[in-house]
Amino acid sequence: MSRPPLAAAAVVAVLVAAAAAPLSGCLLAVGAGAAGGGYAVAAQERSLTDTARDAGLQAAITASWKKYNLKLNDDLDCTVYEGRALLTGTVTSDDWRAEAVKRAWQVDGIKEVYDEIQVGPDEGFVQDMGDTTITSKLKTQLIADGDVREINYSITTVKGVVYVIGTARSKQELDRVVDHARNIGNVKRVVSYVRIRSGEPAKPETASSAPPPAPATGSAPPASAAAAPTPPGTSDDSVSTPTPRQEIDVQPLK
Repeated sequence: MSRPPLAAAAVVAVLVAAAAAPLSGCLLAVGAGAAGGGYAVAAQERSLTDTARDAGLQAAITASWKKYNLKLNDDLDCTVYEGRALLTGTVTSDDWRAEAVKRAWQVDGIKEVYDEIQVGPDEGFVQDMGDTTITSKLKTQLIADGDVREINYSITTVKGVVYVIGTARSKQELDRVVDHARNIGNVKRVVSYVRIRSGEPAKPETASSAPPPAPATGSAPPASAAAAPTPPGTSDDSVSTPTPRQEIDVQPLK
């Protein structure tokens, strides 16, 4: 049988590689779990199903914002991780902020809403570009850090404040993520809504048992004070344990 032309062989190779990519990711996750102290693979990384579900919840929230006011959606960002919605951005009134939070809670499947919306003037294109640069730098550093699984974190930056949501394999991994963020130029604060997965040894003091930090002057109040109560009828046990909020003030690097 004659060999296929070079171009056809290249196409076949690309298709095979694309089909194998998800499987290779799973194999890497298995290896990481074995080396990291016995975490179950199912709990190690977000599945495609969970990712798709979160994307659907995020789309439902933004659609509700658009229905209320197109500018509300333009001014705000929503990140959903395991059914937990982080709301960030700047609006011009407290009424809009309250409306955005209310509409997020109304989406079926949302377990928690973290209200980090700021009220005030938009600082414009230059600030937006600076925030985008910070986010890109942090993502790049997490990818390069062999002790961090970057895929398990979502990052947003607003006016120099870095917001991180996701799950950490250990307290040590979470500390590395925060340290990367706080050492990037022009970062003012780091706010974490990261949950540490089961399997991490219990610590004498934990973020969930410690008193919530006092908000910085002019910042949004902690989500525990701003978020609406858990919707009635919710049976998920994880909802009864709020995600700890960690806030660190940073002396911006020059």
